[in-house]
Amino acid sequence: MALQGTHLGMGLDVNDLDTENLEYFKYCAAHDFHLQQCEDCNLIRYPPNTGCPWCASPRARWTRVEGKGAVHSYGEVHHAIQPAFKTHTPYMILLVDLDTQKGQPNADEAIRVAGNLALPDGTLAPADLVKTVGIGTRLRMVFTDVAPGLSLPQWAIDEAAQQPAKPWRYPQE
Repeated sequence: MALQGTHLGMGLDVNDLDTENLEYFKYCAAHDFHLQQCEDCNLIRYPPNTGCPWCASPRARWTRVEGKGAVHSYGEVHHAIQPAFKTHTPYMILLVDLDTQKGQPNADEAIRVAGNLALPDGTLAPADLVKTVGIGTRLRMVFTDVAPGLSLPQWAIDEAAQQPAKPWRYPQE
């Protein structure tokens, strides 16, 4: 069954034929983070897809993954091109290295999951919080419920984790 919802006034749709993402978002709707794990090489992969990027096996099982990690990269949006996001600027789009499987299959690899910086309740983070986050900031996954059966994975600061003294940030004008 297709998933449809609205987030900040924008329509979201996961088509019936997109079986991998339907399964992924089923777990997200339960606020439970699962990713595919290859049944042949045992590596976890993201985003969901029909084959392992390391060994090309089509065989995978869904496995629970702890949604914790550190900022690998980010974009800070000050000029939103989508009208629905204009009142939320600046907002932050994050690429997070999960702690799970970091350094596999080689030292430079990590499972990297994108999402917005949010508050623990899943709402977009305010501007004063955006200014504090940078490379290395420790985060935990939270979910934004957008429709019955559809929740988006987002990132909130992990208050229980030790944070870097001064996370690296792009120079500001």
